[in-house]
Amino acid sequence: MLINLSIMTYLNLPETTLLEKGALHTAKEIAGQPSLWKETAEKFEIQSAAILSFLKTAGSESNQVVLTGAGTSAYIGLSLQGLFSTRMNKISRAIPTTDILSHPQDYFQQQDIPLIISFARSGKSPESCAALELADRFCKKCFHLIITCNENGALANYQSENPTCVFVLPPNADDKSLAMTGSYTSMLLTGLLIAFGDDPSYCRQQLEQIGYAAKKILESGSDQIRKIADQKFERAVFLGSGALFGTATEAGLKLQELTDGQIICKADSYLGFRHGPKAVIDESTLIVYFFSSNPYVSQYERDLLPAMKTGNPALFQMGISELPVKDDTLQAQVVLTDTDHPIAEEFLPLCSIIPGQLLAFFKSLQLNLMPDAPSVSGSISRIVEGVNIYPVAGLGQLQSAGGK
Repeated sequence: MLINLSIMTYLNLPETTLLEKGALHTAKEIAGQPSLWKETAEKFEIQSAAILSFLKTAGSESNQVVLTGAGTSAYIGLSLQGLFSTRMNKISRAIPTTDILSHPQDYFQQQDIPLIISFARSGKSPESCAALELADRFCKKCFHLIITCNENGALANYQSENPTCVFVLPPNADDKSLAMTGSYTSMLLTGLLIAFGDDPSYCRQQLEQIGYAAKKILESGSDQIRKIADQKFERAVFLGSGALFGTATEAGLKLQELTDGQIICKADSYLGFRHGPKAVIDESTLIVYFFSSNPYVSQYERDLLPAMKTGNPALFQMGISELPVKDDTLQAQVVLTDTDHPIAEEFLPLCSIIPGQLLAFFKSLQLNLMPDAPSVSGSISRIVEGVNIYPVAGLGQLQSAGGK
């Protein structure tokens, strides 16, 4: 009998090494994203009729869209808010549950009928249900669309008198590691499938393109990013425009989480970075540019590159883009695809974040941390605990406090 002695590898590292370094879950979850996206899209297609029917009713009655979540789940909304404004022709805002919890009167009024789209990996964070309870209490009516990776979480089982629709992602989306990777991108994909629910063929086409790009990065780009992670940077700045600002924010959080705060990170827009934040750059700073594929947006992004030659020089500058960017400011580029496989601007964040995830993963290893559980002090955990939910004053009192 032949025995298969082949060793599985993830991100070009053998499984035995990853297990020894406390990195196996994170590596598998980053590497498994293209397959997970396909599973997510297939499950969504099965349930799409019910979800789109819910959205049709919500679209006809609601006066705004609120995209919410905590931490990484909140950043999904940053990448989707512009798209939902355009596709639903309604004001759409990304509002973290953490903001809603402390200041509900700033976001919900008696005359409001919001469609609230909630994102959560576990659905166990204390803020998740508490934010929806506040919406139910303060708004005239709510529509709750819940997107989560855990069917047993409190959020997936949230009970409301208002209309509610729940989509639970495939089991593999519920990451086992501390940092969200596959859960983040698969929930973001679900948001895109919802926004383009009336055009499934377009979604299938884009899913093919982002899958192609992701596999290209994972198969041939890991070693390049690992070398960049070996650079001796202590700070990192991530820049993105529009939907990619959400990507930049998430990339910064990933690097900060997986390095246990040893690398201090900042995210900003290209234009906003000029107005003061550029002062953070020093000889220990890594700068990561997420470039848009929109020609109009690109004009503003490319204009920043020459300006980076004034002031303190950064240690290293890298670009992540659909196609190559011709500029000697960049010391490295991660090119996502080629002209035969174009990616729509709205779908670009899905594959653009993968180099950011890889950078965080390899930097964690380089610092001799365990990516699956990088928090040496225990200051951060997979599920946030210890958040007290306090009773809120009556609606009238809150409105009076706000001068209404």
